[in-house]
Amino acid sequence: MTPATAERDPERATLDKAAGENFPVAPFFLPRAWREDLMAVYGFARLVDDIGDGDLAPGGEDARLLGVPDADAEDRLALLDAFEADLRRVFDGTPRHPLLRRLQPAVRRRGLTPGPFLGLIAANRQDQLVTRYETYEDLVAYCELSANPVGRLVLAVTGTSTPERVRRSDAVCTALQIVEHLQDVAEDLRRDRVYLPAQDMKRFHVQEADLAAPAAGAAVRALVAYEAERARLLLNEGAPLVGSVHGRLKLLLAGFVAGGRAAIAAIAAADYDVLPGPPKPGKAQLLREVGVILRGEG
Repeated sequence: MTPATAERDPERATLDKAAGENFPVAPFFLPRAWREDLMAVYGFARLVDDIGDGDLAPGGEDARLLGVPDADAEDRLALLDAFEADLRRVFDGTPRHPLLRRLQPAVRRRGLTPGPFLGLIAANRQDQLVTRYETYEDLVAYCELSANPVGRLVLAVTGTSTPERVRRSDAVCTALQIVEHLQDVAEDLRRDRVYLPAQDMKRFHVQEADLAAPAAGAAVRALVAYEAERARLLLNEGAPLVGSVHGRLKLLLAGFVAGGRAAIAAIAAADYDVLPGPPKPGKAQLLREVGVILRGEG
């Protein structure tokens, strides 16, 4: 898609990003109704992240769709406020943005509630105000807003939500968020954000200047390995979620866990040097991980 096309069709520009995620968003093997609703949820989640990261399609069309004046089109907090107002129209009116109009039928069909969507907006507001995390617990609390709502929405869309599944899903989603932060250390630093806990950086004698280097030194690699192990343990904690469901949903959830494990394997294969660019797993690695999970070996 060219920049001119993206400007004309911000909805398609957002949805096309699904192919670049670490996990399958709405794969072909799911029932069509599930695919449509999951893509609608993804469109919301991707757009709110793009607002928070300043990655909207060029031209300001999203701001205009949300009713934000041109003078505030670069103000992320103003855009998030307008986006939240439009989200509320999903539940009690007619939203302005096409991605939210796309979401409205899914909300009605599945009985989705505002809570998870508001959590994702709150996470992106926090990104504008909080750029460093002192402890691992602080980071996990952020992930409760930025990642866990997505898994909860998947369970709600598929009609399989139970307290135990939600607990397992939260572990998987937090792990996936941590892995994504590890892949994007250099990019996040360019945005003046550091998601490596300050306490852990101090323990491993890592300074922020070390994260700006073209390649990671031994201390940075040791820190990344430590955080990757934490993510791996969280994935293991959440993995029984896969065995708690059946059919095509089981394959989808296996894909989520496998995506995280394959990404961790790619980070390890890069000797935990994430600074030149995000280590990404190949399809073969992902498929191997899916097979291990479905055979109940991991």
